[in-house]
Amino acid sequence: MTGRTCPYVRSILERAIEGGYNHLSALFGSESCAAMERMEEQLYLLHPIKNEDFFVTIIDPPMKGDQTNLNYYKAQLEKHVLRPMKNALGVDVSDAAMREAVDRFNEICDVITAIGEFRKLDNPPLTGYEFHVIQLVSEVCPHDLILPYLKDTLEELRSREPEPAFPFRARIVLAGSEIDDPEFTKLVETCGAMVVADRYCFGSLPSRERIEIQPDETAFDAICRHYLHWNQCARFMDGMKIDQRHSELLRLVKDYHADGIIYENMKFCEFWSYEKVLASHIMTEENGIPCCTIEKEYALGSMGQLRTRFQAFVESLEIKKLGS
Repeated sequence: MTGRTCPYVRSILERAIEGGYNHLSALFGSESCAAMERMEEQLYLLHPIKNEDFFVTIIDPPMKGDQTNLNYYKAQLEKHVLRPMKNALGVDVSDAAMREAVDRFNEICDVITAIGEFRKLDNPPLTGYEFHVIQLVSEVCPHDLILPYLKDTLEELRSREPEPAFPFRARIVLAGSEIDDPEFTKLVETCGAMVVADRYCFGSLPSRERIEIQPDETAFDAICRHYLHWNQCARFMDGMKIDQRHSELLRLVKDYHADGIIYENMKFCEFWSYEKVLASHIMTEENGIPCCTIEKEYALGSMGQLRTRFQAFVESLEIKKLGS
């Protein structure tokens, strides 16, 4: 893969070649973007993961959210996820097992959502950086092991005293492509802007909504319906999903009392590069919400340039407040 492709997928391939994923049993991938497809293809062709039982399976996810695409989505997951999980990994994929998994998922979602709700307060008892760490922990740690600690954290926050005065100069929604480094959130906050909502890949908005199983549907149908509706990846190109992304961001700005939005995209990310330009124009010109757009590497670098951009954006938000 050339140096002009997404640094995130290149880092995944590099780690696989170095042996960092030899403990894995499978890669469940999707044809999300060209760079991700090439990475998954290389894992299939090069066999860098030294595990005899390792296999690669890839779904073709839909690009729209209507009923026809939902049916296609279910067929893809049935063929490329459920069957391999059952036949190759021996996982119980019965309706009862899925309902139990949904219950466990909803329990951890309720805790993460309750923790995230504190960010709506005028003076929250936690920072955006702290929540970013909590959200990442909930995604990478076994749920049965981490859930008790998350519950303890929630109880602690209910009694934690916030700073005497709000310690930030502005409140912002952070939106865009993949962010799995809490240091990026810390960088934003050291520039004076608290990240009150995380609307990016691996963030909690959306991803921590409960899966509701209707009386007339199976757990599998509910899971597919849920993820096709809440998935707001910029890969979705139809007007309904584009409007949903913008309306959801407007809701977050309102609910979390944000002063502006920082749109970021990974370098060479084709989908979020387009979305960033379109959405920031709509938010600024049609809704009067200040936006700052940046492009970044996967590994946090050029911190001086980013810090200058963020500081200037925070100052502009302060000036707007004074003007109003």
